[in-house]
Amino acid sequence: MADEAKAKGNAAFSAGKFEEAAGHFTDAIALAPGNHVLYSNRSAALASIHRYSDALADAEKTVELKPDWAKGYSRLGAAHLGLGDAASAVAAYEKGLALDPSNEALKGGLADAKKAAAAPPRRSPSGGGADAIGQMFQGPELWSKIAADPSTRAYLDQPDFMQMLREVQRNPSSLNMYLSDPRMMQVLSLMLNIKIQTSDDPDLPQTSSPPPPQQPKPETKAREVEPEPVPEPMEVSDEEKERKERKAAAQKEKEAGNASYKKKDFETAIQHYTKALELDDEDISFLTNRAAVYIEMGKYDECIKDCDKAVERGRELRADFKMVARALTRKGTALAKLAKNSKDYDIAIETFQKALTEHRNPDTLKRLNEAEKAKKDLEQQEYYDPKLADEEREKGNEMFKQQKYPEVIKHYNEALRRNPKDFKVYSNRAACYTKLGAMPEGLKDAEKCIELDPTFSKGYTRKGAIQFFMKEHEKAMETYQAGLKHDPNNQELLDGIRRCVEQINKANRGDISQEDLKEKQNKAMADPEIQNILTDPIMRQVLMDFQENPSAAQHHLKDPGVAMKIQKLINAGIVQTR
Repeated sequence: MADEAKAKGNAAFSAGKFEEAAGHFTDAIALAPGNHVLYSNRSAALASIHRYSDALADAEKTVELKPDWAKGYSRLGAAHLGLGDAASAVAAYEKGLALDPSNEALKGGLADAKKAAAAPPRRSPSGGGADAIGQMFQGPELWSKIAADPSTRAYLDQPDFMQMLREVQRNPSSLNMYLSDPRMMQVLSLMLNIKIQTSDDPDLPQTSSPPPPQQPKPETKAREVEPEPVPEPMEVSDEEKERKERKAAAQKEKEAGNASYKKKDFETAIQHYTKALELDDEDISFLTNRAAVYIEMGKYDECIKDCDKAVERGRELRADFKMVARALTRKGTALAKLAKNSKDYDIAIETFQKALTEHRNPDTLKRLNEAEKAKKDLEQQEYYDPKLADEEREKGNEMFKQQKYPEVIKHYNEALRRNPKDFKVYSNRAACYTKLGAMPEGLKDAEKCIELDPTFSKGYTRKGAIQFFMKEHEKAMETYQAGLKHDPNNQELLDGIRRCVEQINKANRGDISQEDLKEKQNKAMADPEIQNILTDPIMRQVLMDFQENPSAAQHHLKDPGVAMKIQKLINAGIVQTR
């Protein structure tokens, strides 16, 4: 966790988010207080936001923990230089160079420190009083006082004021140049703990004389500004280097395991994934990959153990939720395999559902559906009893005679649960639905009856009767005709055809009410087959010819396909003949 916090700090530092970086390094130090690299990195972050006193404290801690580490003296020198103590900075850089004479960062820092130390002290024309007062700006309590006072707190967000304050910290004698700025006077009064009146103070009597001219600020080029210490790149410890090397080696083992898996060399794949885990236990993909191999080998218990470890470790590492979902999916797959013998699909279903809460993956959803179907099929097999099904059907038949149709449905439902392949029950239930006026349900049962036994004539008479009642006479006639192919002499089917022909001829002659015609047309327009005919460009041209060019229309009717479609439109009431 300390390494994770450190990595976040390094990333924030690289992005220029120094305050955030310091926070992450503080978290890391709390977890690993003896790590000198963490203090060094936080010192660099603090120096970058000009908190040189805090940076100095961290640099001193770094040197205390690791006195033979040259980088610590580089941090120490930078902090001293930021505080204006050039002499101490020179001494720190020289100690670092004694440990690492070729270190370019130490050499550059020493040159800057010597240059600052050699610069002559600046004095204002008014003498040394300003120097003495300017020294008050060197103390660590400066920032806390400014931030705590409501009258000065906002100054910390003003870049030009912060630049003035840093200049005074570097060179106390420069204070006199900035006293014309009311903000600097306000801070000075705060530091001196006295009330200093300015021209902006409302208690100052107004005069007619013009205010004294402001002393111009010296241009940056007119004076030599000491260079700001530039933070160096984050230091990578030996432990971190070793960790990265182990991770790289683990990835190579994983790749070798993947290659063996593709070759179906499962034993070798297991060895590679196991080696990867020994090198790096922070990547749960090694566990999930090994679990996949165990599934292929039929070692489902081993797979489940690996998946459980992957989920537990993934939670600890805050791993990608997709990886946790993958582990749960593979565990569910293993459990589903075991359920074929144990007959218990509930735990597999529950595991797939947990995986979907982590990440909704189509493959996981497919496996969940398969497990639920397997459970349903198993329950159906265990419930299957043809003898009890026959008893329930007979009970339903008896209730039908008594016209207790809701009770009939209950008995037929139970019969079908006991024997889902009994086509006669579907036929009987279709008749009951017809009595209840539930035509769509009845039609569905009649079609299921025909599906289970295409030679059962009663299925066709049930379906045809329902279609006739729904005024779909053409479809009813097609159903009766299909039934006659299996039972040519069936009187019910023949009577059904006769009734359909009568109704179709009646409609063609216009011997039906406008209400019935409109209802018929509406039903026809909802029929996909009729819709396809009407949107067919060729048929649209044919229909136009019927209205405008009858001779051409007769020519179209020579085409059997066109003639059949025209007849369908006539039967549907869309086209009427006179």
